Parts: sequence; structure tokens; C-alpha cells
Amino acid sequence: METIKAKGYGAKGSFFNGLSEMDIERKAPAEDEVQIDVLYCGVCHSDLHQVKNDWGNTLYPCVPGHEVVGRVVRAGSAVSKFKVGDLVGVGCMIDSCGSCEPCQHHEENYCEGPVSFTATYNGYMKPDGSGFNTYGGYSTTIVVKEGFVLRIPENLDVKAVAPILCAGITTYSPLKHWGVKEGSKVGIAGLGGLGHMAVKLAKALGAEVTVLTTNKDKQAEAVQLGASHVVLTTDAKQLEAHALSLDFILVTIPDTFELNDYVPLLRRDGALVTVGLLGEYKKALNNMEVALHRRSIAGSLIGGIKETQEVLDFCAEHNILPEVEMIRMQDINKAFDKLKDEQVRFRYVIDMASLKEE
Repeated sequence: METIKAKGYGAKGSFFNGLSEMDIERKAPAEDEVQIDVLYCGVCHSDLHQVKNDWGNTLYPCVPGHEVVGRVVRAGSAVSKFKVGDLVGVGCMIDSCGSCEPCQHHEENYCEGPVSFTATYNGYMKPDGSGFNTYGGYSTTIVVKEGFVLRIPENLDVKAVAPILCAGITTYSPLKHWGVKEGSKVGIAGLGGLGHMAVKLAKALGAEVTVLTTNKDKQAEAVQLGASHVVLTTDAKQLEAHALSLDFILVTIPDTFELNDYVPLLRRDGALVTVGLLGEYKKALNNMEVALHRRSIAGSLIGGIKETQEVLDFCAEHNILPEVEMIRMQDINKAFDKLKDEQVRFRYVIDMASLKEE
């Protein structure tokens, strides 16, 4: 079997040793796959969680990266949508069972197959004990099935587009699913990599946006991004003044938080959806606050391939791009430290040419 040698950056074991350069091998593209020369890769907060094994499911060696932008350098014989030279993207998935109901309805992110979808890195979404692993975009090249490759609109800045493939779709999908539209009053909790994209997308959908933050220093940035209001959630008086004011709240906070602070802000029949946290809330939910106004509490996980293409096209139509800082691959450990300390504005993107340097 033909293999492709590539360079990557990953965690070989304990994260506390940091990420380092490693040699990896990939299978040559099958007839329905393309090989992509990676140009840029976004740095997601989940990359930090995964390499640290915060979710208890990390497979080592772990080569992160699921916001991948590059050019096709090789296409299998059955590939019809892409050709050599095309600018393309790869998000959080590279495969799914393809036959379950969600997959049949273009929601591969909710695949109900035995192991759910195949993640771009760290193998199956539900590891099956086989040790099956995949390596992500912190590498010089990647091989992906045609059906999980996205077309990058020509008018989007190739250096900044990568975070749309995770931060963009992760926030766009729930905004669309819960019917955010012209005149909706939307709260965005957290103003980081996901949150700043949520503000831009909700604004473009016609919503009146309120940013909910614990950091008073982010108030000016929130307004600059398109927010009409900013609520400091550490101020009880501000929270009380905005009770029953929002139709929808999207929580992008990546760590444990106090859910009960946000629920009273919802109007009757309002919904709060968490996308940043894949774990428990800080305290149990006060269901009295939910029941009194028929509120809903829910979660959402990335988005399907069709919807990911939709958000790319939506961003192209509305001239929306993430706010990014470019870094070299060799600086990823420093970037992780700054990400942990909330010192990035708002998303790091790795220039993968740095990994190809001799």
C-alpha cells in the first residue's frame, strides 16, 4: 500500500512535554479521496483540551487541527467535485457511517453509527477500543474523502478563513436551527474564538445582539464586532436589568460556568444553547427558572458538511471573516499558553509554510 510521508506537530504522550515536530505517514488517496497541501490551520480551544486529555479519550500521538485550508495536489480517479489546484477546506470530520438517518439528512455531525463520525484528528468521535487514530491539520498534508471536503469561496481571505470551518459552523448551526432571524434578540455568552464569530453571524442574520461577558475590558470590542448591548455578568444589577430580554442565548464559554446566571435573561419560550462546553455545568440547573417561562436548555455540536458549505458561502456573501493572529507552527506551545490565559484576539491561525522550512 502506497503511503505519503509528512511532517506534523503533535503530542506524543503527556501534554506537559508540549507539542513537537514528528514524522507521520498517511495512506495515499483512494479513488474517492483527495490529498491536500495544508496552507493554514486554525487553533481551536478544543485542540488544547484534546492534547491535554481533558475529556479522557485522547489517542496518542495526537496531531491536532480541524480548521484546515489548503490546495488539492492529488485526486482519486472517482473524484468529480475537485481537481488539482482547487482551494479547499476540511473541518471537524473526515467520514461518517453514511447510512443512518442523520447522515442521510446531511447531519453527519450527529451520526448514529457505532462510533459516530470520524474526527479529523483523534480517530472516531466515540473511540471503540481499537486504537484507530487520525492525524489533523497541524501537518504538511492531509488526505480526505471528497464528500467531506469544502469549497472555499474565492473572495474570502485565505489566511483568515480557516476558523469558519469550526468556530463559524459551530455557532452558525444553532443560530439557524433555533430560527434566529431579523429582529431576534440574541445573547452571546463569551467573546473568544467562537463568541466573536457568533456576534458577526447573528448580526448578519438581522438579530439585535447582546454580548454577555465577565470581562469588562471586552465591552468596546463587543460593540466593534456588532453588538448593540454588553452585559457584565459579574454585575447582579446588570443581570437583573436584562431579565426576560432575550429570545435566544448561545453560550460559547469553553470551561465550566454557572448556567443559572443566564437562564433568567430568557423570555418566555426562549432557548439557551451551549456549544463551548463539552462537560458538566458548575451547578445543577434550577428547573424552576426553566419551567416558569417555558424556557429550553440545549446543546449543539458543530454542523453537517452541507451546512458548513452554507456558512462559508454566507460569510462570503456578507464579507464576514474571523479576527485572526498568524503564528508559526514552531510557536504553537506559546500560543496554547496564551489561549489558556485568554490572551488571543480572537483566533490563532498557523501558517503551515513554517513547518515546511528546512
